[in-house]
Amino acid sequence: QLVGSIPSSLAQIDRLTLLDLSHNYLSGKIPIGTQLQSFDASKYEDNTDLCGLPLEKLCIDGEPRQQPIVKFQEDGVFNHEYYISMTIGFAISFWGVFGSILILHSWRHAYFKFLNNLGDTLYVMTTVKVFRICYKT
Repeated sequence: QLVGSIPSSLAQIDRLTLLDLSHNYLSGKIPIGTQLQSFDASKYEDNTDLCGLPLEKLCIDGEPRQQPIVKFQEDGVFNHEYYISMTIGFAISFWGVFGSILILHSWRHAYFKFLNNLGDTLYVMTTVKVFRICYKT
């Protein structure tokens, strides 16, 4: 999480073989030196305000010539489209089930008859099991 500009003294280091400055908040011009220009541009990626060789973004007076590209970080799985699809799916399934029960008289009677029979079945099964446990012979 480096912030600011790259120090010019870093370009004077001899035998610098590995340096990865990507994914930081660096700005300004990359100092000119034999070491820093020899690295790939990927070693400087995601520093939107950084300019100069080996990057494609050129500098004027040590400042980027073009405006930085602003990247928005996604929320991973929970992005805007996810919430929209969840809302649409909920509305369609809710009104598909309860709307049909509300509108169609025969479906409404069949649904409540099913619930009533289910309740009766659960009551009888529970009563029988309790009776067997309590009155074992």
